[in-house]
Amino acid sequence: MLKPALRLLACLMPFASGAFAADGGAAGFATKAAQAYMIEATTGTVLLAKNEDQGFSPASLAKLMTMDLVFEALTKGQITLDTEYPVSEYAWRTGGAPSRTATMFASLKSRVRVEDLIKGVAIQGANDSCIILAEGMAGSEQQFAVSMTRRARELGMEKAEFGNSTGLPDGKSKVTAREMVTLAAALQQTYPNLYPYFAQPDFEWNKIFQRNRNPLLGLDLGADGLATGFTEGEGYSIVASVQRDGRRLFVALAGIASDKERTEEAKRVLEWGLTAFENRQIFADKEVIGAASVYGGTSRTVDLVAKAPVSVYIPISNPDRLSARIIYRWPLTAPVKPDTQAGTLRIFAGSRLLREVPLYTVHAVGEGSLSSRAIDAMLELGESLFFSWLWDKPAPV
Repeated sequence: MLKPALRLLACLMPFASGAFAADGGAAGFATKAAQAYMIEATTGTVLLAKNEDQGFSPASLAKLMTMDLVFEALTKGQITLDTEYPVSEYAWRTGGAPSRTATMFASLKSRVRVEDLIKGVAIQGANDSCIILAEGMAGSEQQFAVSMTRRARELGMEKAEFGNSTGLPDGKSKVTAREMVTLAAALQQTYPNLYPYFAQPDFEWNKIFQRNRNPLLGLDLGADGLATGFTEGEGYSIVASVQRDGRRLFVALAGIASDKERTEEAKRVLEWGLTAFENRQIFADKEVIGAASVYGGTSRTVDLVAKAPVSVYIPISNPDRLSARIIYRWPLTAPVKPDTQAGTLRIFAGSRLLREVPLYTVHAVGEGSLSSRAIDAMLELGESLFFSWLWDKPAPV
């Protein structure tokens, strides 16, 4: 039995022309990072993509997933900012003063408030803070890491794996640049009241004063998060967000040669993202974007719309040619209810996917008469046979 085909409808938009650069940015722009991904937050437009699905060790970027689980628990009322967790010997030796890694210098066998631990992670990237939170919330860091990977799947991070709460080398943890942007956006958009911890300039604990490790916060960019990382053999990485002039960008860069180059490259990429693009509306609010075929209904098609105006960011100079495709499971089967998600609009610049927009049915389509359903069945069989021949025909020898 043939499976329903995925119907693709393409509409070319000739108001722009050009081509994407080899590394997935706008024409003429390249990044030194081995992996890179940047989006504009409101529209979700992809501004830069280079090896964005290639895995790398997250190092301290893994702490962002630790923060996501902590923020989720706070939001659900499972813990409070005043909840206290004990400092185990493992947390102290692995991530505390004896470890000679990033630490908040929590004292062995003391108890620390969740809010102070959050500051330790978000501001200092403290390893002891992460382990104390992991052990307090899950009983062990290993069990907490299982929850980190589970949460990654919930966020759509299909490749991410986390072996611990800190990102310290474990031979297991892997993420991608696309996934880290997904995580950063989720932190900012889901927890707007907690996200500002990432932008606090400094923190003092145990009479030790430390400044925020994010090198972008002191620059005139509008940066307000998130984290940096380093892995021996893979280089330096950063996940950052800026908000300026009504625009918010999220970027992940990895595989950079030095700490200094990481700061310079992140600044250059973000400045380009903030200044080199303009917003272009493709479809107005409530505008019919396309139609989907309906089988066995009072109507053979149903109109599709987005929930809001559809816009993308395109380069101000040398804009790329845009095209759009509607993808849905062909055909829809009557009855069809109104305001039901029935497809997805995919917008491309050249061959690069810029964004995806869910599409919804405008009106209801009732079940048709017996004779109309019989006619539709014959039409469906004819089209299915055509698609079967088109897809299954052996390639010429």
